[in-house]
Amino acid sequence: MANVLSTSRLKNVKTDLTTTNATTVYTCPALTVSVIQSMIVSEDSNNADTITVTITNGSDVFSVYKDKAVGAKGTVELFTRDLILTSSDIIKVTAGTANRLHVITSIVEIPKTTAA
Repeated sequence: MANVLSTSRLKNVKTDLTTTNATTVYTCPALTVSVIQSMIVSEDSNNADTITVTITNGSDVFSVYKDKAVGAKGTVELFTRDLILTSSDIIKVTAGTANRLHVITSIVEIPKTTAA
């Protein structure tokens, strides 16, 4: 266990949603398992909005949240439990309206090893 913790990398990814296009927040690197510990979304324009969160794996797209409400000047923690991503998984977010939402994502990257 201590070896896993010593080789883990901590990341903090900040994303400003300036469009209503799907925006890549994070791609899990090859030979890595990533743990999304937190994803906070904040609305800063004094207008309620929505956010959609998906995970893409190859050509498959999986919905995590679809049109999740975020209140005016509000902040929402999207995950109450860790979310595990495996190599090449891509987490994307889409704003209901451009230039209103910010997303902060806390990630732990754990490199895979072949040794037992």
